[in-house]
Amino acid sequence: MPKPTIGLEIHAELKTRTKMFCDSLNDPEEKHPNVNVCPVCLGHPGTLPVPNREAVAHTIKTGLALGGTVAARAKFDRKNYFYPDLPKGYQISQYDEPLVAGGSLAIPGGPPDGVRVRRIHLEEDTGTLAHGAGGAGRGKYSLVDFNRAGVPLMELVTEPDIRSADDAAAFAREFQLILRYLGVSDANMEKGEMRIEANVSWDMGTKVELKNINSFKAVRDAVAYELARQEGALARGEKIAQETRGWDEAAQKTVAQRSKEEAHDYRYFPEPDIPPFETAPFGVGEIRASLPELPAAKRARFVSEFGLAAGQADLLAAEPALAAFFEETASELDEFNADASKARPAAVANFLLGDLRALMNEAETGFDSLKISPARLARLVALGARGAITSRQAKDVLARMFAEGADPEEIIKREGLGVAEDMGEVEAAVLAVVGEHKAAADDYRKGKTASMQFLIGKAMAKLRGRARPEILRELLEKILTGGAG
Repeated sequence: MPKPTIGLEIHAELKTRTKMFCDSLNDPEEKHPNVNVCPVCLGHPGTLPVPNREAVAHTIKTGLALGGTVAARAKFDRKNYFYPDLPKGYQISQYDEPLVAGGSLAIPGGPPDGVRVRRIHLEEDTGTLAHGAGGAGRGKYSLVDFNRAGVPLMELVTEPDIRSADDAAAFAREFQLILRYLGVSDANMEKGEMRIEANVSWDMGTKVELKNINSFKAVRDAVAYELARQEGALARGEKIAQETRGWDEAAQKTVAQRSKEEAHDYRYFPEPDIPPFETAPFGVGEIRASLPELPAAKRARFVSEFGLAAGQADLLAAEPALAAFFEETASELDEFNADASKARPAAVANFLLGDLRALMNEAETGFDSLKISPARLARLVALGARGAITSRQAKDVLARMFAEGADPEEIIKREGLGVAEDMGEVEAAVLAVVGEHKAAADDYRKGKTASMQFLIGKAMAKLRGRARPEILRELLEKILTGGAG
């Protein structure tokens, strides 16, 4: 049975202070065109490129994280082609001696040994083009912004091990997360900091390269469409053309762009201004020792150590700052001794993934500016587990903590919150509600169970939220089935 064969080429802009071969700033947030430029990145005659050590180290770090082999010796090459956003008329890249070879990345449902990595190399980015149309008589025009020209760009190339559109998107998503855990790239696809190309064929036949892919959804949709297009063409006895196709998001289809260029069309040759270099001085051993816990290992540990559901672990690990905040908060639960037996890390995860995340999204704030400390969130979770406050009150206290950064017990005391300790007070409130809402009470006795929630709500309001819903339900059922009221 024919099998899809899919390989990915992923470019990621690296987080460095300066560009790849010069001292111009690497600032992706710069809005003014042609500000971060100099004679080197503009390709002026007589200038000499000097490689960015941090960019080389970032590439080595990524390769080690994926289990790749760092070359003892590497070199840069010139990749020759002409395009308006390429100021030199060539791109400094790596051809036959890349920094990293081999490695793999496992994805759920993918190959047992992971998707193999062919190579990871380093190059410089191009500028960007802006197209528009002038006023009357001016016609169309294109402008070039060279702020991005020369920014360090790392490229990962996989072997054609991917077998489905979903797996292609899963690989890209996991690689983005690894880049963020390593701190080498923000890899925001919407900002162009990570770009994906896919090589698609059936049974290693003629491959088609897909470009213009700017989201994980687009990766899945473009690959799925192209597989279906090629399958249909092969079934009709047609020959697949080796070409580059773009993804048309609006039309939801791939469209032909140009016939595929072969590697020799670029006329690669060694970069004469940068000699080959040894990687040992970059401290490969130290970089390996500095590798953080990666997403897959963190997910597994969150499940085994904290007893989280796999879905919770996935969501927490999907954001490094979120995972770190969870782990610190969960560890703080141990500080509350007797409460810790009831306060579970899963409750911390629920707060972080639910109520707190909603508050942060609404305020458009991140963990770097969050007023709530892990210790105070842990205290709130412990108070809820001990029964000192209701779940409704915990949500209200969390909202106040988010706004003020105050201690939860301070808020509870100030606002007069907490659970009513006097059961006589609770029973009196329930009896009063049954008496005030005889129709709802009668409806419940007649089998209309929805009336129970109404009565619980009224009792909760009378007690100003200072009662647990399960206690109110128990008392109401006792009173109503006993004929009281």
